[in-house]
Amino acid sequence: MKAKKIPMRMCVACREMKPKKEMLRIVKPKEGDVFIDFSGKAAGRGAYICDDPACIAKLRKGRLLNRAFSCEVSAEVYAKIEEDFIAKKQG
Repeated sequence: MKAKKIPMRMCVACREMKPKKEMLRIVKPKEGDVFIDFSGKAAGRGAYICDDPACIAKLRKGRLLNRAFSCEVSAEVYAKIEEDFIAKKQG
């Protein structure tokens, strides 16, 4: 029996490779705003980030989604991502 290969993804903030299941997916659909995809199944271009407040802060500080998605991502979107992340952590 062959062991199942674990899909790995690189965090856009700390550049570390980690199992996909341990990470948050941020998605940019064709139309509409960038958001955290908690299901991991939303359609659109995805970027992965560690489930870690330090990486979330680094994401905003370095405006890293602009590079990941090759487009301008507004400050409101970064703020919304932080809010969603904190809300998920609290409950």
